[in-house]
Amino acid sequence: MGQLLIIGFEPAEMTAGLRALLAQVQPAGVILFARNITSGEQTYRLLKHCRQCVSTPLFTCVDLEGGRVDRFRNVLGPTPAAAEAFATRDRRAFRSHGKLIGEACRALGFNLDFAPVLDLALEASRKVMSSRSVAADPKQVIRYAREFLGGLGESGVIGCGKHFPGLGEADLDTHHELPSVKKSFANMWREDIVPYRTLRRELPMVLIGHASYPAVTGDAAPASLSRKWITGILRSKIGYGGLVVSDDMEMGGVLQAASIGEAAVEFVRAGGDLCLVCRQEQLVVESYEALVKESEKDPRFARRVAESARRVAKFKRNSAEVNRRTAAPSPAKLQRLTRKLWEFGEQVRLQALR
Repeated sequence: MGQLLIIGFEPAEMTAGLRALLAQVQPAGVILFARNITSGEQTYRLLKHCRQCVSTPLFTCVDLEGGRVDRFRNVLGPTPAAAEAFATRDRRAFRSHGKLIGEACRALGFNLDFAPVLDLALEASRKVMSSRSVAADPKQVIRYAREFLGGLGESGVIGCGKHFPGLGEADLDTHHELPSVKKSFANMWREDIVPYRTLRRELPMVLIGHASYPAVTGDAAPASLSRKWITGILRSKIGYGGLVVSDDMEMGGVLQAASIGEAAVEFVRAGGDLCLVCRQEQLVVESYEALVKESEKDPRFARRVAESARRVAKFKRNSAEVNRRTAAPSPAKLQRLTRKLWEFGEQVRLQALR
């Protein structure tokens, strides 16, 4: 059951409590945030200790886009935002953005980055998304994302497109509230969903957002709990065959619609594979126990769980990124990465001014 969960936690070092949690849940992966990352050596050591607690290969995850979403800022210095890299209009810069972020991830022990953002840069979401989204034109989003993913891959890191089906028209922050996007399915299909349609064979993972789309589903449930969005549209209509990940189930956008345990169950029931629970130990345990309880009482749900568990296991078996080990980063290597990130930031700024 734990292979349907990617979990976060509070400490920056292995503790008896964290060790017990990992041993109990045996998660598919762990995700670290700035609170868990104090130096390159410490981060590598923490991830190594996490792997030692879990019997299967581990997704070691981070949310690293650059700009506002930069978990390594205090360790390696700032990384340009996606919009800053895109402003160069240079495909080589797009790829370098992904490659440098991938090199930083790999050096610290990560094999999965929840990026790039595929949301359209529309007026409604400008205050919320700002420099995280790159363009209003889906063709330009695809142009950036394809190169960014290629750069990540060159560095040995898995990417993930987000936030399906699109937060371009969402005017509220899903970390705190549940946005309601009134857009019709026909318009979303022609605009917001185009990057997912085009990149469906290139995206190893797709992350589902916590906005609702009442004109599509006829209710106020977030897409992350919607069988119509996950199974009906993403899987069946688009034909996506990779792993489907939820956004953090601790966010207000989903907890307004369901308890954490209900949310985990409904996400999996809707067709999701990997449920993110990113901070509180109690909520991780509640999610895990809810999945176990529902699986024990509902044979149909148990089959749905088994389907996702098989999909996750197959992905891990076939993933060079998950199965590759990297040596601990030396101070010299971290200094070189810091320098490369700084030089790239300067290059981006100069190109954008031309």
